[in-house]
Amino acid sequence: MARTNRRMALDAPRGRSGMLGARTPQPSRDRFGRFSEAFARGMGTSGFLIGMTVFVVVWLTWNTLAPRELQFDPREYNYTLLTLILSLQASYAAPLILLAQNRQDDRDRVQIEQDRQRAERNLADTEYLAREVVALRMALTDVSSEVLTRDALRAELKALLDQLQPRTEVAEPDRAAK
Repeated sequence: MARTNRRMALDAPRGRSGMLGARTPQPSRDRFGRFSEAFARGMGTSGFLIGMTVFVVVWLTWNTLAPRELQFDPREYNYTLLTLILSLQASYAAPLILLAQNRQDDRDRVQIEQDRQRAERNLADTEYLAREVVALRMALTDVSSEVLTRDALRAELKALLDQLQPRTEVAEPDRAAK
């Protein structure tokens, strides 16, 4: 029975089970980059700006108009906690936005390279087709003197018909004599 388990383990793909052992899933190396793009995308929306404006207005209104015992960031201290929170947000937002821009630049660079390669292939194909068309035109002009036109065919058929008419006229009186 142990041999059967070993054979199944060798037949199983790596990381599934058996002798090779189970592999722990590796976190995506790009997870932080995707997070930064999502964060930058979220901060660039009108919803975020409206939400931040509402948050700051509520914060200022509460800490200005609420009773002194309920204020957590009083006006007398120049809203120190609000300033700290907004500074912390800005200190994290700027590098995340820059990281998202760098990733977008990398994607754009790859896209530009692919577009350049595609344009080169299209140019090569176009040049090939142009050479083929020129070759066909040259072949047609070389052969055009040998190509039978409609008028030339009519003239040939008329000449053959003229040659056949005297023969048929001679053959018809012989038939009448019989």
